[in-house]
Amino acid sequence: MEYIDRLPSMDLMRSEKMMLAQLIIPVESAHRAVSYLGQLGLLQFRDLNDDKSPFQRTFVNQVKRCAEMSRKLRFFKDQMHKAGLGLSPHPASNTDIELEDLEVGLAEHEHELIEMNHNSEKLQKTYNELLEFKMVLQKAGDFLMPDGNHSADHETELDENVHANNDYADSASLLEQEMQPGMSDQSGVKFVSGVICKSKALRFERMLFRTTRGNMLFNQAPADDPIVDPASNEMVENIVFMVFFSGEQARKKIHKICEAFGANCYPVPEDSIKRRQITRDVLSRLSELETTLEAGLRHRDAALNSIAFQLTKWMNMVRREKAIYDTLNMLNFDVTKKCLVGEGWCPIFAKTMIQDALQRATFDSSSQVGIIFHVMDSIESPPTFFRTNHFTNAYQEIVDAYGVAKYQEANPAVYTVITFPFLFAVMFGDWGHGICLLLGALVLIAREKRLGSQKLGSFMEMLFGGRYVLLLMALFSIYCGFIYNEFFSVPFHIFGSSAYKCRDATCSEAGTIGLIKVGDTYPFGVDPSWRGSRSELPFLNSLKMKMSILFGVSQMNLGIIISYFNARFFKNSIDIKYQFVPQMIFLNSLFGYLSLLIIIKWCTGSQADLYHVMIYMFLSPFEDLGENKLFWGQGVLQVILLLVAVIAVPWMLFPKPFILKKLHTEVAPALIRFQGRAYGILGTSDMYSDEEPDSARHPHGEEEFNFSEVFVHQMIHSIEFVLGAVSNTASYLRLWALSLAHSELSTVFYEKVLLLAWGYNNFMIRLVGLAVFAFATAFILLMMETLSAFLHALRLHWVEFQNKFYSGDGYKFKPFSFASLTDEDE
Repeated sequence: MEYIDRLPSMDLMRSEKMMLAQLIIPVESAHRAVSYLGQLGLLQFRDLNDDKSPFQRTFVNQVKRCAEMSRKLRFFKDQMHKAGLGLSPHPASNTDIELEDLEVGLAEHEHELIEMNHNSEKLQKTYNELLEFKMVLQKAGDFLMPDGNHSADHETELDENVHANNDYADSASLLEQEMQPGMSDQSGVKFVSGVICKSKALRFERMLFRTTRGNMLFNQAPADDPIVDPASNEMVENIVFMVFFSGEQARKKIHKICEAFGANCYPVPEDSIKRRQITRDVLSRLSELETTLEAGLRHRDAALNSIAFQLTKWMNMVRREKAIYDTLNMLNFDVTKKCLVGEGWCPIFAKTMIQDALQRATFDSSSQVGIIFHVMDSIESPPTFFRTNHFTNAYQEIVDAYGVAKYQEANPAVYTVITFPFLFAVMFGDWGHGICLLLGALVLIAREKRLGSQKLGSFMEMLFGGRYVLLLMALFSIYCGFIYNEFFSVPFHIFGSSAYKCRDATCSEAGTIGLIKVGDTYPFGVDPSWRGSRSELPFLNSLKMKMSILFGVSQMNLGIIISYFNARFFKNSIDIKYQFVPQMIFLNSLFGYLSLLIIIKWCTGSQADLYHVMIYMFLSPFEDLGENKLFWGQGVLQVILLLVAVIAVPWMLFPKPFILKKLHTEVAPALIRFQGRAYGILGTSDMYSDEEPDSARHPHGEEEFNFSEVFVHQMIHSIEFVLGAVSNTASYLRLWALSLAHSELSTVFYEKVLLLAWGYNNFMIRLVGLAVFAFATAFILLMMETLSAFLHALRLHWVEFQNKFYSGDGYKFKPFSFASLTDEDE
């Protein structure tokens, strides 16, 4: 044990040692100090103003100002997006600029842009009206031709307006009245013309018909030019309409309907000479407006380009300033002493760096009083912080997705780096498919710098973040593929000649009678001669099933052993004696023994039925094993192991709750908390009498010991382990099932698609077969099967492995850092 204690600590095995520090910062250097700490990114501030709303805090006005500046910057970004402009690829250098000057400059830019947009909208609206007027004038000539040709193509005649009077002016339709020479003046037929959105045309016409009871004529024609909507900056398709009616009441109703549907009405003279003259005037004004609009757009684009050159720098600056003031609002403001008091967690190794940053802040702010930094005592559980790199970060994220490790708890990510891709490869083993995954991983790693600086989609971002996981998954898949001897399900004689041969020259009996062994065992992996033989499926099933049990029992034992090191690290002797020891005994008395039988059977070549041995070990422990006996004394050993496994169950269940109860009644409360795995006091032993009321040095109240609750918890834990030992071992059989499914699916695609197509002496059939095989390999075997094996490996680690030792009820160390700020933090 002393040798274990002398071993150097691993960076990832235990989280970084943390300390709770208190900062007393003069007001004049507070902003600069928090800014330097944000650049360092190694201090997590505690909120000492939990009881205050955001509007009751000291720096609420500064936060509001920063939020208003962020709104203006988002407005500029939206305007550039609408104008089709992007951010400058060469942003301005980091020239110093005061926040007040930036605030004034942003207000001026916003006012200028709003005024330009307002003028542009007014001009665009006028331009749209003139353009619509021009189209109405052009189409009106077709509608008003006296020979009636307009009734052929672009009109809708409503022929249900029949009246009972005998007068021609009352009984004849409007169309008949219009087409009679001179009848328009006698009957009082009038018209309204305008433009309406194409999507509203049908409802508009139906409403006109119902309102006038069919006593109208509706002519329409598509507009030649789409109109730009000033609000959305999108092209809108319109139609030109002309409604013929009779009577003043109908005119009022039609105008109201046009207003309700948003139709723009324009006056059109009946005289063609006047129409041509008005058209010339409209075209002249349109030409002038086009020139004015183009000049306005150029001026706006120039203003946006000047903003784009500085926008990235401004956004970063405002984002940082807002984060600084948000952090300052977490500090207590002492009015009498003119200082701010803050508390925060930081790693012990960062103490010197933080002190240096605070000294620089004091010097740069020309403060007469230095910043006080001292370590506080705490019984509160510190945050968990692991220092990771590009390689280990993805594995740590896999573990953290289940739950963040408790402070100083053993980190499963250390073992996940190897075990996760290996268990994946056991299910995915095929060195052809592994090479495909390897190429994809190498492409992501080769383009790491370029992809890391780009904004990726959700799927691509996940794939890029796990590039090193994919790399090890591919390498282990190649390794397991060599063991299974499968290259896209095809075996190869890579490591020498086969140890088996057919009974006849044609190998016609290989699939029925089998093979005979003529040489030494194949040196590495599965002998390629097993492929297609009569014994292929039974042999591979037996191999992979037993191998899955061995891997499962080994990994579960590893989890229990890690629980021992957890208990040893926290000096919890109760968990070692009454949890670790009985768990090891119970698991290995049953499934450790099964693993031993598997290895002995492989080494001796015995034909013993292990199913029979394990079942009758419980049903008839004293029965003679007969031909299933693997070694001398096996029957006696089975009885002993069964008795030890039975004893281990109450060993786990009863002693721990009663010992804890005895300790609670006899030993001091401090020792109870110590045995209850509470964290000891950190940092210095100096005690302060003038503690802050919400300081982490105060316990949140001593919890009362509840024996029934402790006993029920221990009973649940014991039952879960006993049942889980069986179910978790059976769960590892998914390694065998998925490996077999992957192999058989690959065989089906190879034999029933590729070889079947290759049997035809036709180029097109072969090409189609090759395309189908490539598609099935890429999308089913390399995507769906990869995802399936990944999820199953994830489950084996989260449930079967981590539940043996990992509580995962900690919380992450989230330091105040400018590097972690994103657009959402605005």
